Amino acid sequence: MNDDIDNKDDEIMQAAAGLATEVAPGRDLWSGIEAAITAPARTGRSRWNSVWAQAAAVVLLVGGSSGVTYLAMKEPAFELQPNNGPNLKQLEFEPVAGSFGSQYNLGSDYLVAHRELDARLNQQLERLPAETREDVRKNIETIRAAIRDINKALADEPDNVLLQDLLLSTYREEMDLMIKVDGLASAVVRRNDI
Repeated sequence: MNDDIDNKDDEIMQAAAGLATEVAPGRDLWSGIEAAITAPARTGRSRWNSVWAQAAAVVLLVGGSSGVTYLAMKEPAFELQPNNGPNLKQLEFEPVAGSFGSQYNLGSDYLVAHRELDARLNQQLERLPAETREDVRKNIETIRAAIRDINKALADEPDNVLLQDLLLSTYREEMDLMIKVDGLASAVVRRNDI
């Protein structure tokens, strides 16, 4: 039985040995390959296509960012009106003797000077033109709002030296503004007891 299989294998091997060892192409391809390799490289795009694409990208970028900016800055369709009803009373700013941090205290001298200047400020404001009076009131309220904000921040960080210095500076600015309005800048010595 093995002899039959061996005979078939021998026949197959002889048939395979009779096959051609090379397959010749039907036509000669080498001349086309060589021409493609030696040909100069062709650019797929012209320079103008690239310029137009860049210009279109710039126009889209500027237009898109302008549109987003317009939508973001557009006024709301409605405005909230403040409620100035009769039940609202005017808030008064009253500095209190306190400490900020471990180094500074508002002294009683400062509080007395502040109250006196505040009273004189209210008298002087009545003598000013309405527009100037409104500007001074806005400035004083801005300074006092800053003092409140700094005090709130100091409540969270009582030993923050930068906040302490900022608060002292803001108190001085308030006093300076009240002195200027009062017209006593030359008569009042700059107070350093705060």
